[in-house]
Amino acid sequence: MEFDSITKEIIGSAIEVHRQLGPGLLESAYEECLVYELQQRGYKVERQKPVPVVYKDIKLDYGYRIDILVEDKILLELKSVDALAPVHEAQLLTYMKFSAIKIGLLINFNVTVLKNGIKRYVL
Repeated sequence: MEFDSITKEIIGSAIEVHRQLGPGLLESAYEECLVYELQQRGYKVERQKPVPVVYKDIKLDYGYRIDILVEDKILLELKSVDALAPVHEAQLLTYMKFSAIKIGLLINFNVTVLKNGIKRYVL
C-alpha cells in the first residue's frame, strides 16, 4: 500500500533527524529539520497547515494547525515532551477528523530511541 511506503519513509526521515540532533530540543527545531529531510526525499510537504473547526455545517478558523502534512495524505503531529499524554493523541485524532486525513503519526522526539516515541493512527 502507498501509505505504508510513505509512512516508512517519514519514520526513516524522523529517525535520521533524531540521530543527528538527539533529544532535548524544541519541537520547532525538529519540525524544520524533518521538513527539510522529507523535501530532500522528494515529498510534497506543508507546514503549519490551518485546520478549521467544523461545527454543524460551518467551518470556524480557530487557529489550530497541523505541524506537517505529507503528500496531502499523512498528518504528522510532533512533540518534544517527557511523555506522550492522552491529550496529544486526542489532538492528533481531532486534526485527522477535521481535515479528513486517514493516517497520522504522533512523534515525540524527546526520547532516547525514537521508535519508542512514534505512534501510528488510522481512522
